Amino acid sequence: MTENSWTRWPSREALTREAATRPRRVLGWVTRSLVLAMLLWGAFNGTHVRGWGVLVAVAAILSAAVAGWALFRTTLAHRLWPSLALYSLLMVIAVVAQAADFGVIALVLWCGCAITALERLPIAAALPVTVVALALYAAVNDDAWLTTLATTAGLALAGYVLRLDAEARGSAQRLLTQERAARAAEAESAALGERARIAREIHDVLAHSLSAQLVHLEAARLLIEGGADRDQILERVVAARGMARDGLAETRQALSALRGDMTPLEDFLSQLVGTDDGAEATISGERRPLPAEASQAVRRVAQEALTNVRKHAPGAKVRMRLEYGEDQVTLVVRDSGGSPGELTTSGGGYGLLGMRERAELLGGSLDAGPDDEGFMVTLKVPV
Repeated sequence: MTENSWTRWPSREALTREAATRPRRVLGWVTRSLVLAMLLWGAFNGTHVRGWGVLVAVAAILSAAVAGWALFRTTLAHRLWPSLALYSLLMVIAVVAQAADFGVIALVLWCGCAITALERLPIAAALPVTVVALALYAAVNDDAWLTTLATTAGLALAGYVLRLDAEARGSAQRLLTQERAARAAEAESAALGERARIAREIHDVLAHSLSAQLVHLEAARLLIEGGADRDQILERVVAARGMARDGLAETRQALSALRGDMTPLEDFLSQLVGTDDGAEATISGERRPLPAEASQAVRRVAQEALTNVRKHAPGAKVRMRLEYGEDQVTLVVRDSGGSPGELTTSGGGYGLLGMRERAELLGGSLDAGPDDEGFMVTLKVPV
């Protein structure tokens, strides 16, 4: 044993009965009842017990019971010196009982001290207590020396086995507690992750919807300042209202997608470019279902890229390509370029930044910049 093993207390889980099964607890109560019965039998079985002797015997038994209860509390609290003092008191009571010819009481107390010391004290403190208790037991025992030796060795072994059993039970209880705590932390982490995912989806939907509305409202403002006719202005306002309605529908769709209820990605892209005369979409590779977050990332990037084209290069042709690879899916959105629109400076420019952060959270990447013709956005997401 290491030095720490000699001075280490049994764990509190090992010293309590919380981890014990119901049969173990029943066995413990039966054992205590038998010990108490033996003490009472030893106190009142002798023919010399008369008058005041009965009171003395009862007082001794009650004192031993109170000391035993206090010993349970002090060892549970890992208080060494009070525990040693209580063991000394119990052995003194046993000596007095032996001197008063209550031999059964003395033997039970000495054996109990020897066993419980090995079970509940550090080994360095338990060994002296056990040696003293078993030495007193052997000194008054009238059996043959070989029988006495075997009995004392058996008692010491029983105490150590009880200690090992209690430690194993305590370790199991600690592991169970840690497992429960880990499960609770995992559930809390999953809940927080789900909340963050929902918040990100709602944020992206609202950012896209509000950005599109801003395009039409800013156009309406410019038309009003330029003195355009009522029909042109009304067309822009109606379009902004339609964008608000579509944004609400997309919010509901995003929540449905998070629950696993979404339209196929290919159909979504077809519907997206179908509302724009200058856009087309192509699909290549072996089509397969994507994880919810990967699918949502592709959808949001496609929406954001198309909105940016209409904001910054109105009238440009847009080619959107979705490619399924072995371990990733790639979305490429390229426009043909065009003259800057009147709304080029509107908005804060956070759309693609948010999409890049989303892609990086999934272990992917997003590149955006000018190419030979116009502007190109490339999203790669592992699946």
